[in-house]
Amino acid sequence: MTNDLYAVVGNPISHSKSPRIHSLFASETGEPVEYTAIQAPLDDFAGTVRQFFERGGKGLNVTVPFKEKAWKLADRRTERAENAGAANTLYLDDEGRLTADNTDGCGIVRDLVVNHGVVLRQARILVLGAGGAVRGVLGPILAEHPAVITIANRTVAKADALVNLFKPVASETALSACGFEQPREPFDVIINGTSASLQGDLPPLSPEVLGEQTVVYDMMYSLQTTTFNQWALEQGAQNVHDGLGMLVEQAAESFRIWRGVNPATGPVIEELRND
Repeated sequence: MTNDLYAVVGNPISHSKSPRIHSLFASETGEPVEYTAIQAPLDDFAGTVRQFFERGGKGLNVTVPFKEKAWKLADRRTERAENAGAANTLYLDDEGRLTADNTDGCGIVRDLVVNHGVVLRQARILVLGAGGAVRGVLGPILAEHPAVITIANRTVAKADALVNLFKPVASETALSACGFEQPREPFDVIINGTSASLQGDLPPLSPEVLGEQTVVYDMMYSLQTTTFNQWALEQGAQNVHDGLGMLVEQAAESFRIWRGVNPATGPVIEELRND
């Protein structure tokens, strides 16, 4: 029996953990999956996608910088992809239409709620950043019915734009925007959706946003503690997580969409931590 072909597409792509994650899922579930990495030319993402499916490929994950292009390229989008304005999962539906989904928000919610036992319902949440990474996760976070989501960003107008975009689905949540310096009271959950900490930078945030019970979550991950999480630990935060679990959980959701099988994520997260 030949394996079904899947891949992740990005540029650059050599650092991607997706092939390792999906090969672990395939081993665990016994699904006949072969998963590779494809570096697409910056000027021909569409051609790369077309060639992949023409040669019998079954599904693609999409990473930086092509998530918005994947969204535009699709013939059909799920509600999650529509809200996110970006796609990280592509496949052909039963009628052969290129279908876009976005599993990032599902990934972060599962990591927080299932893996770390964080209660998002009625929580007061501070989200840092207003770019594509944040837009991609806001819908599923709002679906958990937090009491408050404050989006803080260097350019407040960008945060305001996200508030206006998601207001219609934020019926039970007080959604607002501000600059990084404004929040001065503790939140239940702080999610860093900026890439600043990968460059060793920090948003100019007041330590007053951290309380004793605050859960701090950096959507980025690295072998060492991220700069943002290190800052939080130095301010006395006790409950600090990076985005590795989110990466595995969003991959698991893609795997479920493609194969109809839910892989166990805990052993994969543990294995990647120990690499």
